[in-house]
Amino acid sequence: MSLKRVILEMGHGNDMHGGDYTKAALRAVQDCIHHSSLPFLRTLGVEPKTMQIEVTIGVQQPGKVDKAAVAASLPHGQVTVKVVKGGLDVPDEERGGVSVIATAGVAVRLDLEAHLGLA
Repeated sequence: MSLKRVILEMGHGNDMHGGDYTKAALRAVQDCIHHSSLPFLRTLGVEPKTMQIEVTIGVQQPGKVDKAAVAASLPHGQVTVKVVKGGLDVPDEERGGVSVIATAGVAVRLDLEAHLGLA
């Protein structure tokens, strides 16, 4: 089986007042998937549960993201989540706290040989 990346979507999300890294990450993933229309999956007869989905989240405090919650937010596929240092924290000096901005990349890999009948 030779998996090939066929989709890469990027997005961002934020939690303006709560400083919640998971909430920002979930919004970033939703931003990614709401930009996608994937009619070729149906054309090729791809079973959605067979898609290999790789999610990369960038936030300033990676340890504060609930990776299981992020994985559960994807409607299809076999999901892996990696959280790295990135994104942006914007301090609210007047009221205290921080606004969290997360970035996300969602990649989908398929065994194209199998789906195109080349195997």
